[in-house]
Amino acid sequence: MNYLVDTNIVIYYFNGLTDDEAIHTILANSFQISIITKIEFLGWGQFASNLESHAKARAFISHAKIVDLQGVIAEQAILLRQQFKTKTPDAIIAATALVNDLTVVTNNTADFSRLGVKTLTINLK
Repeated sequence: MNYLVDTNIVIYYFNGLTDDEAIHTILANSFQISIITKIEFLGWGQFASNLESHAKARAFISHAKIVDLQGVIAEQAILLRQQFKTKTPDAIIAATALVNDLTVVTNNTADFSRLGVKTLTINLK
């Protein structure tokens, strides 16, 4: 199975807050994120005052395959926003998953399931 890792999981994992062996396998075999997740993660406010942590975050995210925002994904995101009044970042992540037949690894399963996206949740500490 191929996965798309949501921003919340990237943040939780980076901060050592996951308590689920499945995340190690997922990151080793299918560490894919949307370009939106890269922007959200690296733009996270905590990094503004901690350059060492920001450098570690950049090194960590460099191991991910970034799925760019292509026209077909943008069109799917537009439909999701129109139909479900979804926030733009969630619509882009959901559209990325739908277009590429990926399962979203997230702790916000309700946000994505209602959009018809397959999800997998990870246990936290």
